Amino acid sequence: MAIIWNKNIKELIGEVISDKTDKTCVVLVKSVKIHPIYRKRFIVRKKYYVHDEQNIAKIGENVKFREIKPISKLKKWALVEIIK
Repeated sequence: MAIIWNKNIKELIGEVISDKTDKTCVVLVKSVKIHPIYRKRFIVRKKYYVHDEQNIAKIGENVKFREIKPISKLKKWALVEIIK
C-alpha cells in the first residue's frame, strides 16, 4: 500500500494472506498504477515472503516489513511491526 524510504532501506505495508510455513508469512501488497497511454487506473498486486521469527503475524493483519539481506531463495524481507 505504501512505500516508505528510511535510510535507503525499503519498507512496505501489506496484508498477511498466509502464515502456514514456519517463520515465514506471505504478504500481499496492493498499489495503484496509471496506464501511460489510456490514463486508466488499475491495481497491481504482489506477494512477498516475509521472515517472521516468532510466528506472531496472523492471516488478515496489516504488517510493516523491510528489506534485508537474503535469508533464502524467496525471503528477502523481515517483519518490523504489526499495524492494528
